[in-house]
Amino acid sequence: MPFSRFKILEKYNYQVPRYTSYPPATRFRTADDAGLAENWMSRAARDISLYIHIPFCARLCHYCGCHMRVVNNYAPVEDYLEILGKEILAVKRRLPSGVRLSHLHFGGGSPTIIRPADFRRLVGDLKEAFLFDKNMEIGIEADPRHLTEAKIASYARAGVNRISLGVQDLNEEVQALINRPQPFHVIYRAVRTCRDYGMDNINFDLMYGLPGQTEDSVLRSLDLAVSMAPSRIAYFGYAHVPWMKRHMNLMPQDRIPGPQDRYVLQDRGAAFIERAGYTPVGLDHFALADDPMVRALKERTLHRNFQGYTTDRADCLIGLGASSIGAFSQGYVQNRVDTRSYMQEVRAGNLPVAKILPFRPDDLPVRRIIEEIMCYLRVDLDAVRKEFSLSGHAFEPELQKMKALERDGLVTIRGQVVEVNPAWRVLARIVCEVFDAYAVKDQPVQRHSQAV
Repeated sequence: MPFSRFKILEKYNYQVPRYTSYPPATRFRTADDAGLAENWMSRAARDISLYIHIPFCARLCHYCGCHMRVVNNYAPVEDYLEILGKEILAVKRRLPSGVRLSHLHFGGGSPTIIRPADFRRLVGDLKEAFLFDKNMEIGIEADPRHLTEAKIASYARAGVNRISLGVQDLNEEVQALINRPQPFHVIYRAVRTCRDYGMDNINFDLMYGLPGQTEDSVLRSLDLAVSMAPSRIAYFGYAHVPWMKRHMNLMPQDRIPGPQDRYVLQDRGAAFIERAGYTPVGLDHFALADDPMVRALKERTLHRNFQGYTTDRADCLIGLGASSIGAFSQGYVQNRVDTRSYMQEVRAGNLPVAKILPFRPDDLPVRRIIEEIMCYLRVDLDAVRKEFSLSGHAFEPELQKMKALERDGLVTIRGQVVEVNPAWRVLARIVCEVFDAYAVKDQPVQRHSQAV
């Protein structure tokens, strides 16, 4: 890496929010009761989106930052699914009549831990409670190691039309270091079986910055990955946050790539994916030209939520399950994180709300700015002022601060339009932070991952 580029990286590679939301999730406060969330739910828009969290896995991956727990038998999953069915009904009772489900996503943990019959039953409960839009996307995150043909068949029959496979890395040494043994043939078989059942929209999740990765090993992994022609590739940095997830200390700390090596892995890997025919989307996503995400990018209908980049256009996202987060026009709501307390609240007939964050009026234009930067690497401040009826002097201090980033080559400023340099798209979150009214520099408590 040229010395000048490393100096820029060294200067800006500090802790910064992921900006899957604004304000960031670290600003959520404890909810005294679920009354405010119930009020927001009762005023939900006609089209809604659902996220369902399944917080179980069969094995602990040492890099994992998700809310999950390892289970050695199926009984906890069965109990959880029973409670999830009750939460579905509780939410249905609180929504206005006539709402339509336009997007559905199962995440985790690993939803593939659910047995086929139980998955069909869960989707059946959802169809009884909500009107499904005929063109809706139903997506599921999957662990390829536990994807049987019976499970894939149950997904296809239930209408699942997009599946995201947790690939992470295809080098067996790296897999051993992160406690995720997953040979190439396992991924290949999963992809082939999904396509046999008509599920052609296949996403790959791949990571850089894992222990043992080198430039050569990452490029070999990416070469194997693109040979299977997934529709989308998410190539994102491993977030090393052992103060939040202690199991990350189980990996050899001296094998984790440092900042300069991480940047090289990101830069070379992203270039490889792009040369393979994928269009870069936002910070860390890539999609084939005919994928709906590329169309959303061109039509400027792309969005970013707690699951990352999405083509979901619903104004209301409702989270079901332990730790899940919902987004309403009035603010954010998070369910109880602890599975036991989540289940107790639902059994009592309550919404299992733990945290809440009502939007302040000043949050909304900044929220728009950050989503524009994260999705399109560009924002027109005049357009934002007009949308939110702000004075012509709004964001002038931020624009002045932005000039320091322009001198370092991170952005270009043309009048009131700020554009992120595509060569530094990996630092788009640093650009967003200039507008973040909640940002606290040099904070003593570690709360976020590094920028790269």
